[in-house]
Amino acid sequence: MAVPRLKIKTGDQVVVRAGKDKGKKGKVIAAYPSEGKVKVENINLIQKHAKPTQKVKQGGIREMEAPIYVSRVQLLCPQCNMPTRVSRDKLADGRKVRTCKKCGKTVDK
Repeated sequence: MAVPRLKIKTGDQVVVRAGKDKGKKGKVIAAYPSEGKVKVENINLIQKHAKPTQKVKQGGIREMEAPIYVSRVQLLCPQCNMPTRVSRDKLADGRKVRTCKKCGKTVDK
């Protein structure tokens, strides 16, 4: 089975479009293409109970980000600063880049 391609990558700025954190903005920490999820900093925070270990002497309740479905977030264009859909275009030199559907400029560097 082929792994679906995500149009959002690690390091992208995104805005949450649905769910309990709707309207919040954040940076993508990790992407999980096989699950169709991304992890965004300070979004979808959960509490995890942890016992003390050799590395972490202090146990207790920790807050951490949980993955969120990629369909619930939308890319924030760095040029026009608006939530946008993404298209894949091929440049003259043969590189494939992501392009903002609103302003038409490339999202990739």
